[in-house]
Amino acid sequence: MDLHLKGKLALISGSSKGIGHAIAVGLAREGARVIVNGRSQQSVDDALQELRTQVPGASAEGVAGDLSDPAQIALLVQRFPAVDVLVNNLGIFDPKPFEDIPDEDWQRFFDTNVMSGVRLARAYLPGMKAKNWGRVVFISSESGIQIPVEMIHYGVTKTAQLGLSRGLAESCAGTGVTVNAVLPGPTKSAGVHEFVDKLSGGKPFAEFEKEFFETARPSSLLKRFATTEEVANLVVYVCSEASSATNGAALRVDGGVVRAAF
Repeated sequence: MDLHLKGKLALISGSSKGIGHAIAVGLAREGARVIVNGRSQQSVDDALQELRTQVPGASAEGVAGDLSDPAQIALLVQRFPAVDVLVNNLGIFDPKPFEDIPDEDWQRFFDTNVMSGVRLARAYLPGMKAKNWGRVVFISSESGIQIPVEMIHYGVTKTAQLGLSRGLAESCAGTGVTVNAVLPGPTKSAGVHEFVDKLSGGKPFAEFEKEFFETARPSSLLKRFATTEEVANLVVYVCSEASSATNGAALRVDGGVVRAAF
């Protein structure tokens, strides 16, 4: 199936590893020109090398910078004043009891998980509307619907992304620009290993995974962590010409964790 992404310029924030990197690889395989972003130049260089190994001949560039910082976003936009596809994937999470989460952590989570997407969308949506074509995708989470007690601040930022994506979609009504949110469930990304280390008490990953889906996420139908590629497959489709009638949606790739028929 030709997704008609060849030559489209796609920016994926936070794409040096994990879900973001898998999305960059998936888009590159479809012929898109991808912009990989990570906090350090070394992480970006490593990600580009891996991407080019996975997709020989890929058209890819890298931008190092922490996009929770508006100054870094300004530099990025100066270098790339327009994109066809924007995937707001940058995000952080950290299990912590609610009573132990200081204001500083709340602010840091909102700056990273929410405001980075606000600022990038504000920079790139006008150009998309002018061309009458564009794709904006927010990588939210099932945690935005079912707030996890072990990291409430994270869940709240993911809920905010759902409201943000729907509101922006409304602002693009009648155009060729779509804005959607994709909600992964528990996914086996690089960051999840750190999450597991904090909660597992030193148990082997397989043992923790089994217990996690028995106790913390018992509603999961998948009963395992999804792969980053499984999440990326949906995101790549949503970024494509084929998804033109999908707009303002919250699309779950959560392994059935959310107990809802709609």
